[in-house]
Amino acid sequence: MAKEQIQYVTAPKVDDNRKKYCRFKKNGIKYIDYKDANFLLKFINEQGKILPRRLTGTSLKFQRKVAQAVKRARHIGLLPFVTDQLK
Repeated sequence: MAKEQIQYVTAPKVDDNRKKYCRFKKNGIKYIDYKDANFLLKFINEQGKILPRRLTGTSLKFQRKVAQAVKRARHIGLLPFVTDQLK
C-alpha cells in the first residue's frame, strides 16, 4: 500500500509571534497627509478596500485618521474607489 500524501485545501497556519504596533505612535507621526498616495497604499488591499486595525496594528485614533485620509484621496482622484489589481 502506497503512503498517503497529506494535501491541504489552504496553507497550514504558521503562528507569527511578532507583536503588532502602531507605526504612527512609534515614529511620532501626528498628521497623515491625504496627498501622499504611495503611503496610503500600505493601508488598502488589492481591491481598494481599507485594511482593518487587526491586520495593520494601527491604533484606533490613527485608524480613523487613515480612513479619513484614504476617503479624501479617493474623492480628489488620487486613489481609486474600486479596482481589480491595485498593487
